[in-house]
Amino acid sequence: MHSVIGFKERRYIEELRILTKSIAIDCIVDDGFDRIIYVVKKGDMGLAIGKNGDNIRRMQRVLGKRIEMVEEGVSFDEFVRNIVRPIDVLKTGEDPDTGKKRIVIKKKSDLGIAIGRGGCNAEKVRLLCRRMYNTEVADIVAEGE
Repeated sequence: MHSVIGFKERRYIEELRILTKSIAIDCIVDDGFDRIIYVVKKGDMGLAIGKNGDNIRRMQRVLGKRIEMVEEGVSFDEFVRNIVRPIDVLKTGEDPDTGKKRIVIKKKSDLGIAIGRGGCNAEKVRLLCRRMYNTEVADIVAEGE
């Protein structure tokens, strides 16, 4: 389920533990979008974010990169819902042509948010699903497409 965590990622995970007292399961350094994505243990998300987002702002100052956090899920579907939150995910299914996963969201108006500026949110979904579940994500579509 997990891939090997490198030295840099371990350092960032330890930094999160020291500054926020929360536990990160995994960490991805995404140089393409200049950010660090943490996968936080279920139930530790509030502790990791801090009151009014203070912990995230402090981490951003210390590390000099944008910080994003995702709570782990007990299943693939729950994990995908946590990644794209607050967008409503109807289902995840397999694309019949490619065999990769397809994420179906409820409202077409949320499609832009799900993809993100320059595709940053879609790339976050791909990176995390590949890393945590060894699953490729083909695309994110709205219901009825």
